[in-house]
Amino acid sequence: MMVQALIFLFVLTGGSTSNSDLHDPEDDHASIQLDLWFSSRQKNGGTNPDLHDPDLHDSNWTSVFIPGSFLQETDEALGVSQRIYDTIRKSEVEESSFECSWQAILKKLDLRENNDKYTVGRPVKDHRRWTWVYIEMKIFAIIDVREADQMFVSYIWVSMRWDNEHIWWDPDEFCGQKHILVPVKYLWMPDLTIVEMTERDKTAPNPHVDIHHHGWVEYRDGQVVTSTCTMHVYKFPFDIQDCRISFKSITHSEEELKLFYNTSDYFWAQWDTTDTMQTQSEWLVHYLSIHNKSVNHFGFEQTVIVYTITMKRRSELYVANFLLPIFFFLCLDFASFLMSDTGGEKVGFKVTVLLAVTVMQLILVDILPPSSNTIPLIEIYCIGAFTLMMLSLMETILVMYFKDKDRTLIDKIEVNQKLIENTDDKLNPLLCCCTGEIIYCSISNSHKLLFEKQTLV
Repeated sequence: MMVQALIFLFVLTGGSTSNSDLHDPEDDHASIQLDLWFSSRQKNGGTNPDLHDPDLHDSNWTSVFIPGSFLQETDEALGVSQRIYDTIRKSEVEESSFECSWQAILKKLDLRENNDKYTVGRPVKDHRRWTWVYIEMKIFAIIDVREADQMFVSYIWVSMRWDNEHIWWDPDEFCGQKHILVPVKYLWMPDLTIVEMTERDKTAPNPHVDIHHHGWVEYRDGQVVTSTCTMHVYKFPFDIQDCRISFKSITHSEEELKLFYNTSDYFWAQWDTTDTMQTQSEWLVHYLSIHNKSVNHFGFEQTVIVYTITMKRRSELYVANFLLPIFFFLCLDFASFLMSDTGGEKVGFKVTVLLAVTVMQLILVDILPPSSNTIPLIEIYCIGAFTLMMLSLMETILVMYFKDKDRTLIDKIEVNQKLIENTDDKLNPLLCCCTGEIIYCSISNSHKLLFEKQTLV
């Protein structure tokens, strides 16, 4: 390819890459010979010329100012191109027929000119007949499960098949073509919707449908579905959730359109998701069950196909990041009883541990739905730990209060004892000069001053 490009560039430049003042007549000769090669190529219908053409190997061609190695590489490259081209031509049909094209099938079915027959109503020749729609769903990824909002976000692949009585052709008349792809706008489509869906997918849908020669029309499309899901979080984080994705028609009643599914897929136990699931995040899909039911909406019966996805949460991270830390905080709170009651360090430590558990509870509030009918076990666990820590803190405060009160009483008693010890508890003789009597004075334990008179001898 590079060699041919160099030759083509050489021809475009007129065989000259130097100044016009230094033009060599031999360059014109080389250009003429290259033009001869391209004219031979055009003579062969746009293909590479025969390398053994004598016109390309005359004496004038070999006298061009091109190195011999370059000519040899050129011949080898042209030879490879010639062999590839011959192989392709042998595999092609000599003369293509219109009957072997998909345009012939469209012309036979008259899809574009008589489009009303295929798009206005259900594809039946008798309106009293049902239109059977086979539906199949595969779940490829669980994108998100928002417990607080009770939302389930998943990526699914939906396949729908139905019978169009206006479509039929003989594959033998069209070179064995059994199916073709046509734009969606040319055919009637079942107006199916997902009952639980709250947000429509923003990606563009599949623009084509696959029609088969016997009348079956198949439509496949992948979409991200945001749907509602009632969360049962009583056993969080060891909970198992059941989320539903239900398909039904928007306008057609059960007498006009019936949905059905593969009965062998009614219930898949221990569903192996390794082949289909692309991401599983924190959830493991265990079961996928399918059933149908009839509902009465707006006064007419409708068929509903319900896919129930049973999934289990991976609880290891919640145990390691939530349950165990709260248990450790509780153990630390109990260990604080070994601390001394002197000072406020013990109370400060207990308050810090209590605040840590409060922060964990605030995190839990953001995860669990506020509209849960029952209190989850993990909330009871947190409330129990919080209650024990609060009682422990109150017990510590009461103990410190009573100890401080006893210490105050003891201090008062000690002060009184010091006052008593400093008082002279001995008898002091007093001489009475007036009466000639000696009075002995003493202080008793009852703090009363007693006087005892003794007569002098």
